[in-house]
Amino acid sequence: MTPVSATAPVVPPPRSTAAVGVRATARITAAVRGGGTVLPVLDGDGPFEFRRLRSRGAEARVCVVGAMSAPLGGDRLRIEAAARRGAALHVTSAAATLALRGPTTAPATYDVHLSVADGAELRWLPKPLISAAGSNLRQSWTVDLAPTARLVLREELVLGRTGEPPGRVTTRLTVRRGGHVLLDQEADYGPGAPGWDGPAVLAHHRATGTLLIVEPDAEAAPPAARVLTDTAQDGLAVLAPLAGPAALITALAPDGLRLRHLLTAARTAHLSH
Repeated sequence: MTPVSATAPVVPPPRSTAAVGVRATARITAAVRGGGTVLPVLDGDGPFEFRRLRSRGAEARVCVVGAMSAPLGGDRLRIEAAARRGAALHVTSAAATLALRGPTTAPATYDVHLSVADGAELRWLPKPLISAAGSNLRQSWTVDLAPTARLVLREELVLGRTGEPPGRVTTRLTVRRGGHVLLDQEADYGPGAPGWDGPAVLAHHRATGTLLIVEPDAEAAPPAARVLTDTAQDGLAVLAPLAGPAALITALAPDGLRLRHLLTAARTAHLSH
């Protein structure tokens, strides 16, 4: 029998792909103080850095700045934002979020949890999410609204950079108002998602987005459902009233620029009625 050397190298066990990726949770809290809105909690983490912007009236404004490339495969990212009673908070982002292929085939997760108290207002208006080729992202939005809370929430998705196919992206939006479900919808796009590129879903379009407006003052006169565009050449936008003082605008467009134009025009048309 050949003796085993005491200095033989030890082969480590294979690394679990579950441990690959960034784990980060960033938090924002807005509260009323001295007649305006202050930010007692503004904690960035991982790829999320927060910058205070100049206030507008009583509204506090925050910009999300990317500190590193994210989300990548295996990342577990989360943002929590809360507007306390009477506060007004506006959140935007410095640039589009780019989902990329990571060091593992495991999907990345990007969860946004928003809470808006009575008499408070939250405007969550980030730049688009771009799903690059080879990426795999599961994104979720969970929103809890008090009965008198106001919300404007925009979500924009661009499938692939210029000249490339998209990655896989699944996104879910769940909104509760006063503890009751106001909206719960899920969409799945990219390779492996059944029918996503067919005529009943996106067809030739490569950008899609939603704009959710919750305004308690409009409860007595909800908007009527209507198509907000005349032709499909430059995209389509549809407004649908929800079972509450809310309206959901859904838009499809060939690219992100025309998608933003559609959503902006649709919001203007909604507010003018």
